[in-house]
Amino acid sequence: MVHVRRFWLQNFRNYENQEITFTEGTTVVFGANGQGKTNLIEAINYLGTATSFRGAPVEALIRNTSDTAIIRAEITHQERELLVEAEISKLRQNSISVNKQKIRPIRNLVGLIPITIFGPDDLSLVKAGPNGRRSYIDDLIVQIHPKNMKLRMDLEAVLKQRNALLKQAKGRLNKEEEETLEVWSEQFDLLGHEWGTKRKTILEELTQSAKTAYTELAGNKKEINLTYEPEWIEKGLKNALITVRTDEIRRGTTLIGPHRDEIQIELADMPARTHASQGEQRTIALALRVAGHHLLNDVHKTKPILLLDDVFSELDEYRTKALLQLLVADQTFITTAIEPEKISTTKYLFVEEGEITEK
Repeated sequence: MVHVRRFWLQNFRNYENQEITFTEGTTVVFGANGQGKTNLIEAINYLGTATSFRGAPVEALIRNTSDTAIIRAEITHQERELLVEAEISKLRQNSISVNKQKIRPIRNLVGLIPITIFGPDDLSLVKAGPNGRRSYIDDLIVQIHPKNMKLRMDLEAVLKQRNALLKQAKGRLNKEEEETLEVWSEQFDLLGHEWGTKRKTILEELTQSAKTAYTELAGNKKEINLTYEPEWIEKGLKNALITVRTDEIRRGTTLIGPHRDEIQIELADMPARTHASQGEQRTIALALRVAGHHLLNDVHKTKPILLLDDVFSELDEYRTKALLQLLVADQTFITTAIEPEKISTTKYLFVEEGEITEK
């Protein structure tokens, strides 16, 4: 079991100084738009990921009048009592400590506080381009084990170096650059194959859970399917790169690899991005998040903390009930600007201008 017991915020977003006591079960955070509901969810998520789920830069997380923000929490996780403290600074490197011991490297934070987050932007998982779908799978891979964070970072570093060399060549490689490109291509092949294999494996594990979740949420017999079948996995990334080398040199960038792959999502055997309605796309996105939540539960043997940021505003009563039944957690946080009539709560908080009060 994992749950946040006490929580402190200092100069985080629009919160100056705030202390809150949480309980197990469901906490509903209610308030008008722009008052700080999502900021609270973002702060809780930061303690488990050391990042903003909104992709915000450091300066955006710190209150205008300060150079440093502090997030602190007392957390119970599988009978362990943890004091988790995060410092976000404009002046020095950000840090996270657990029981006064700094987490270094930061990837070791993975799995310590398992968290699943749902947000209104999840629709882009289905509706937008492939980058969001890649990130969804890649983030799950990282959450499964800290070593996968190193692999991801190594892959990104090699890709960056390879792209820099191609750009530097300006359409023509000399002999030394050709040799260097060969070295980067070999490393990219090795790391890319390992990452691509992990993607394929995790997608296979997710598919049945996502199918079940979609059926429960949609209430119909349409079936979704997830596939990841880049051609380079079969013939080898290095061999695939050779076939496009002339174009890569001309364009100054890497044209094949995990960074460009598509993850196909189909509904009733048709591409969901182009053929599903917006309501169906939103339901598919929810099904993907549900599947990821259950996967992390199976891996870590702990139900992740659930953060549901304004996900019910566009769901009817049927889908609201179905989603809550699918998402089993010991502690859930729900933000909403609409009075939550259908949600059973153990704690009800009201947020106004960065001040939280218990109702």
